[in-house]
This record gives sequence, C-alpha cells and structure tokens, in this order.
Amino acid sequence: MTVQTERSATPRIAPAGLVFLAITSVGWGLNWPIAKQILTEWPPLSARGLTGVAGGLLLAALAVTRGQSLRVPEGQWPRLLLSAALNVSTWMTLMGLALLWLPASEAALLAYTMPVWASLLAWPVLGERMSLARILALLMAFAGIAALMGGNGIDASMEKLPGILMVLVGAFVFAIGTITAKRLPVTMPLIASTALQVGIGCLPVALAGLVIEHPHFAALSAQGWAMMAYMTLIQFCIAYVCWFAALERLPASIAAIGTMAVPVIGVLVSAAALHEPLGLGQIGGLVFTLAGVTLAARS
Repeated sequence: MTVQTERSATPRIAPAGLVFLAITSVGWGLNWPIAKQILTEWPPLSARGLTGVAGGLLLAALAVTRGQSLRVPEGQWPRLLLSAALNVSTWMTLMGLALLWLPASEAALLAYTMPVWASLLAWPVLGERMSLARILALLMAFAGIAALMGGNGIDASMEKLPGILMVLVGAFVFAIGTITAKRLPVTMPLIASTALQVGIGCLPVALAGLVIEHPHFAALSAQGWAMMAYMTLIQFCIAYVCWFAALERLPASIAAIGTMAVPVIGVLVSAAALHEPLGLGQIGGLVFTLAGVTLAARS
C-alpha cells in the first residue's frame, strides 16, 4: 500500500475514494445497533474480538487467492503493529465496552467526534491546509452531531460516565491512527495489509474475552449468529478494506469528516430497530451533519 503525504494547498479528491468512504460509512453505521443488540446474547470483547479474528483470516485467504503475499516487508512491522493497535485494538475494545453503558445512537454520535481530532491533527502533522470550506464543513457536521446528542438527551451522569469516557478516548486514539496511516503507510497490498491489521488488532481483544468473559457459543440464537456474521463479513472484511482504500485516495481530514455519515446511519437504524429516540431535533441534526459531509467532499 503506497500513500504519498499530501501537502498541496488543494489536494485532489479522488471519486473512487469517496465511493470507498461511502461503503465504509454504511457498513460501520449499520454495525452500531448490531453491536448493541449482540450484547443481549454475547459479551462485548468476545463478540468484537472473535469476529475480528475470523474476518482477518477470511481477508488473508482472499489476499492469497488474489496472489497477494502476507509477508511483511523489512522495516514495516512497527508501522503495521502501530496501525493495528490504534485503528483496531483500542477502538474495538473501548467501543465494545462503552455499549454496556450507552445506547447505540449515543455511542455512535460521541465516537464521531473523531473527525474533529483527525482534521486538527492533519494540519500540523500532514500539512493538510484547513481551508475555509473545510473548516465550515467540520463545524456544520460537528454542530449536527451536537444537535443529535442534545436531541437524544445525553446525560453525563455517573451511570453513563464510564461509557462516555471510553468512547471519547477511543475516538481520539482512532484519530491518531488515521493520521499515522497517512504519515507512516504500510507498504503492502491493500487486502493483505488489512487482513494483518484486523487479525493482529483483534487477537488480544479475543484472548481477553475468552479469559475474562468465558463466552458460550450455545448462547447464540439464529439471529445472534446472523449478527456475528455481519460483524465478521461487513464490519471487518468489507468496511475496513474500504476504509484503508479511502485513506489511500483522500486527504486524512476529508476521510475523517466523511465518516460523520456513520452516526447518521447509526441513529436512524437504532431508532427503527432498537426503538431509540428519534424526534425533530434528531432529524434536524441529521440534515445538518449530512450537509457538512457533502461540503467536505466538495472542498
């Protein structure tokens, strides 16, 4: 995977990058209510970790069938392990645990403060200029998320505080991972690189789940198995490949802002499937967020 540091005043927006970003947003957005619902049958670390390891193995098999080598080039292991830790291990652990305290819609909204941190970090680290249009897009999208948070009545009570802190820490770490992936790209074929990052990143999460949570496969219903299959195939195999593909083709700040469509999808699907709140305030926030994402794509 070859990525050039983007330091031009107006980086070119690749249409294919926007397509990959859209697929990522849909896959991850739908995953929030699924990840919440699976907790009724399976514990969080086991659900996230084991599906991630399975997804990594499937991606590795796909890479091999496409003639991609899984051999990590000399000097690339530190980059790969760092990316796996920031973009996979920390995110999966903290977001999975946070859902024990928060509804899926609230967790998704808080998680996507991530683009704010990524856009700010991309300026000094990658030299990506913060144009007026991009700043406006960022403010619009973040204002939409703030409206959604207010509409859902997020209450930073002692009961919810652990979940809120986990989500915010996870969002900041993922932002660092986004910048790192641009600054220190792993020079491997896309599918092979994603397979290793997902598999390695989820392995310690899965092991922790097996030791601490002692999951039982017999506890999964047919619906539970279907949700686990979605998390394996869509969240890890398709969405993560598309995310790293989008990062190859887009400025880090644009890719990060574009993921603000994820909480929009998460809120809508959580309202429909899990009966979480969706009123006029939330709808207004959704519209504002989408407007910010659209402006970001054009900036």
